[in-house]
Amino acid sequence: MLKNLDPILGPELLGTLRAMGHGDEIAIVDGNYPAESAGPEIIRAHGHTATRILEAVLSVLPLDEFVPDPAIRMQVVGNPDQLEPVMEEFQSIILRHEPDVKLKSLERFAFYKRVNAAFAIVSTGERRLYGNIILKKGIIRP
Repeated sequence: MLKNLDPILGPELLGTLRAMGHGDEIAIVDGNYPAESAGPEIIRAHGHTATRILEAVLSVLPLDEFVPDPAIRMQVVGNPDQLEPVMEEFQSIILRHEPDVKLKSLERFAFYKRVNAAFAIVSTGERRLYGNIILKKGIIRP
């Protein structure tokens, strides 16, 4: 255990977040997401929800302030503007940590393609549909 670090940030996830550079992306995905076939390193967090992981990750990871979309959700198929409750919770968590960041969206297959190019994937036990988010790492200013 370490002081001032969320205990959900185990060695594998914390090491991955630290190893990421500015502009690298990490995906936090739900239990239905095809993470195994996506390609990037997978960090398993099956005992936790995507929102709980997001809260912990954003406690240490800055989002990229130089791009318009440092946090991206998957669009609901057939209704791209629909916000599922899990997405509203994502936005609330983001606003607590990064008040100027608005959650953007991507069509399902474009989202898959972007995750395939990510630095890593955190595969959660999230049961709510569309509990998927991509985060782009920013910088910490001196």
